[in-house]
Amino acid sequence: MLKFVAIVGLLLAVAVAVVLVLAANRPDVFQVARATTIKAPPDRIFPLINDFHKWGAWSPYEKKDPEMKRTYGGAGSGAGAVYAWAGDKNVGHGRMEIVDSAPPSKIVLKLDFVKPFEAHNTVEFTLNPEGDSTVVRWAMHGPAPYMAKIVHLFFDMDSMVGKDFEAGLANLKTAAESK
Repeated sequence: MLKFVAIVGLLLAVAVAVVLVLAANRPDVFQVARATTIKAPPDRIFPLINDFHKWGAWSPYEKKDPEMKRTYGGAGSGAGAVYAWAGDKNVGHGRMEIVDSAPPSKIVLKLDFVKPFEAHNTVEFTLNPEGDSTVVRWAMHGPAPYMAKIVHLFFDMDSMVGKDFEAGLANLKTAAESK
């Protein structure tokens, strides 16, 4: 029995060491990005992103917690506009601020999560016209500290967040094309 416990302990120690080494070799930053083509000019799409009050029409996060508390501050839209939320485990608690707004092609947000975990990321929306349509890209990137690298070994950030980005872009497409 003692030999069995020793072997199990050794295997467990090796497994932990492998996880720690794999995590240490992961990149120090992460990125998630999705894009779609919307049959509308950039100047019709841009205001839907540049004004947090209009995110209810397309953001997938707005529907995840109907009881979510929202506050708006700063500028009404564009650079300096602020949106904060506090919700259940599906949306957490955090704050976004538009830090760059270049109509009608680019919007950059500073995204700070408080719960369920602290994180500080950058979100970028780019709108590139192509004929009578616009390619809209939604990207998020940020630092990946060591503990996040361990978590990312077991939970694929790209597929988890990417699904939300895909849903949001589909909603944005519907909202922009229906105007």
